[in-house]
Amino acid sequence: MSQFSVSGMDRTASGLWLNARILGLSPGGPPIVEAGALAVQDGRIAYCGAEADVPHSLRQSLTTFDCGRRWITPALIDCHTHLVYGGNRAREFERRLAGATAEEIARAGGGIVSSVKTTNALSVEDLVAQALPRLDTLLAEGVSTVEIKSGYALNIEGELKMLRAARRLGEIRPVRIVTSWLAAHATPPEYRGRNGDYISDVVLPGLEAAHAEGLVDAVDGFCEGIAFSPAEMVRVFEKAVDLGLPVKLHAEQLSDLGGARLAASYGALSADHLEYLNAADARAMAKAGTVAVLLPGAFYTLRERQAPPVKALREAGAHIALATDSNPGTSPLTSLLLTMNMAATLFGLTVDECLAGVTREAARALGLSEETGTLEIGKSADFAIWDIESPAELVYRIGFNPLHKHVFKGRRVSA
Repeated sequence: MSQFSVSGMDRTASGLWLNARILGLSPGGPPIVEAGALAVQDGRIAYCGAEADVPHSLRQSLTTFDCGRRWITPALIDCHTHLVYGGNRAREFERRLAGATAEEIARAGGGIVSSVKTTNALSVEDLVAQALPRLDTLLAEGVSTVEIKSGYALNIEGELKMLRAARRLGEIRPVRIVTSWLAAHATPPEYRGRNGDYISDVVLPGLEAAHAEGLVDAVDGFCEGIAFSPAEMVRVFEKAVDLGLPVKLHAEQLSDLGGARLAASYGALSADHLEYLNAADARAMAKAGTVAVLLPGAFYTLRERQAPPVKALREAGAHIALATDSNPGTSPLTSLLLTMNMAATLFGLTVDECLAGVTREAARALGLSEETGTLEIGKSADFAIWDIESPAELVYRIGFNPLHKHVFKGRRVSA
């Protein structure tokens, strides 16, 4: 796997990219600039618009790069992943193909319990080493920002170890890492039938420790019949509020428990999955500004039958983001390009919705709208340059990566 770094020639984090076609995705800006230019100073966007209107001072002071009429878009953002974990579950996948049920696999020691065992057996360094190939695959598609959750240790020290590994990834690769505390992901065997005790003993004190160590940016949970109830998640959210941390929630993936409505009532950054979301709760999310993060990789891997209610989300005016949900069991996916194609093919999203879903709306789902996700003056200079004839190619092609260059905070990322 390639070792990604920042190109030495771009240490100044400044430059002027000319002869480009630009899809900036800013809500109030032009949809497309055909003869465009993008200027960067000190890692920030100083100009984005028509090449003819580039200020003279920028032309005089910045090194120029010819894009050769290639397309520039915001760098991609993966706003929901479980990228740090131990081992894999390929044998489990094989067993499912042979007809084994989830219950049979779990009884044989598979499922999340398998990932918990392998994750807890690894050091921070081991977790980093196993996650790096997955992260590098995302970076190779022009990804600048990745959210990483804990949730595969289910004990305090193990969950902290996962988040330490996530932070370390952001130190050794040119990428922005955002972390989420997801100890309320499942109940370990020793707490089976005692969700309340697990929350009291592990989830809440572990969250306090993670916050004290500076390891957590948001708080997440899995609200489902096989995981945690809305009432149980209230305890977790209340602790997050006490600590001044934003919340998000895995909700309505397998049934309608009102998790999305709960998330909206707390002003959550996002509610994710949402296959069983009802129209009223879609409206509650839209009113609260809670982003709907759709995860077609899990839908595909689990061969689900009920797709998220995209029509209801559109009618409500909800923001829609997309993510890989990269994880060892239900979405072993490390491609946002394929994620967009899946969302269009399986969920009926438009090309525009897909492109916004992995840039502008993904940034919104992480609370980063002021920093990245669109090409606007003052924002971090995170962008991708593509060898394509039209942006639709990024959604249309399967298994094809047309990335030409990738820029993060104004510096070119090289492999």
